[in-house]
Amino acid sequence: MNGRILALLKKDILLELRQQHTFYGILLYVASTIFVLYLSLPENIDSTVWNSLFWVIQLFVCVNTVAKSFLQESRGRMLYFYSISSPIDFIISKLIFNVILMLLMSMVSLFLFFVFLNNPLSGVIRFIGIVLLGGTSLSLVFTLMSAIAAKAQQNAALIAILGFPVILPQLLLLMQLSKSAFAEVFKAGAVWQLAGLISLLDLLVIAMAVILFPYLWKD
Repeated sequence: MNGRILALLKKDILLELRQQHTFYGILLYVASTIFVLYLSLPENIDSTVWNSLFWVIQLFVCVNTVAKSFLQESRGRMLYFYSISSPIDFIISKLIFNVILMLLMSMVSLFLFFVFLNNPLSGVIRFIGIVLLGGTSLSLVFTLMSAIAAKAQQNAALIAILGFPVILPQLLLLMQLSKSAFAEVFKAGAVWQLAGLISLLDLLVIAMAVILFPYLWKD
């Protein structure tokens, strides 16, 4: 990682720390959503329902967390970044920052699920690893979608329109993979195969971002 990427990453972190109301707003959204689930669901819910609800919540948390990645950047600020950095450095720093932010939100969500909706997992460590992989996948896709939407008259609705068809295969794979942490019989080879496929899709998204963003950057 070169110095320009680190500088851009530091800039995003400092901006997030200065605008703490946005961060706490997302935390409140996560906590209130899970608390509503706690109030509306029976005490001991089925593990399949628990798993499905968790990933649906993660999807909407990611949309709310990553959507502002490019939409908050003004045209003047983007022109300034255009003059001091390359498009590849800029998009890589955004990808890294959003992955870090989403992983933090994922861990908070998982903790709140354990507190309010019990813990039906038999393999907690495995599920945490799957959550980290899933948070990375979701953030990568929606960061790229945010970059595209930012060039379309700052239309945040495009993030959902473009992102959901792309993220659906990854979401289904994550739900299937996470079943291995619920005492279900899974072959080790199948688990690694699913994890490898998700990782391959992540690499494909990163490659698409690196290839496509310079064209968006020049617009």
